[in-house]
Amino acid sequence: MAKSAVPTLADRLRAAQEARQAQLQRAKAAAARPEAVERREARQAIVAARNLRIAARKAEEQARREREAAECAAAEAEAAAARAAALQAEQETLAAKEAKRARREAAEQAEREAILAARRLGRKAKKRRR
Repeated sequence: MAKSAVPTLADRLRAAQEARQAQLQRAKAAAARPEAVERREARQAIVAARNLRIAARKAEEQARREREAAECAAAEAEAAAARAAALQAEQETLAAKEAKRARREAAEQAEREAILAARRLGRKAKKRRR
């Protein structure tokens, strides 16, 4: 009897293993060719150059952020100093106004007392005349 045309499981497994081995051998041979090695080295050089550009860009961005933060801090300090100077000027103005008001009130008080003293003297003089 002739062998059947339908392969058995073992035959299929063996054929699949042989196909995998052949494919692996072809891939190894293709990877070992000088053109493939050159292409791989060229790709690695491109990747290294890209990584350098990315690192330089990140460093520039970090420096820009630090510079902006320093400028912002300086502007904030300048604004705080301006606010402090404005507050100082306002306090001095209020103190001057308060001193002026106190002098005016003292003058008014003295004037009222002078008027009262004059009235009292007038009353005393009136009493003496009677």
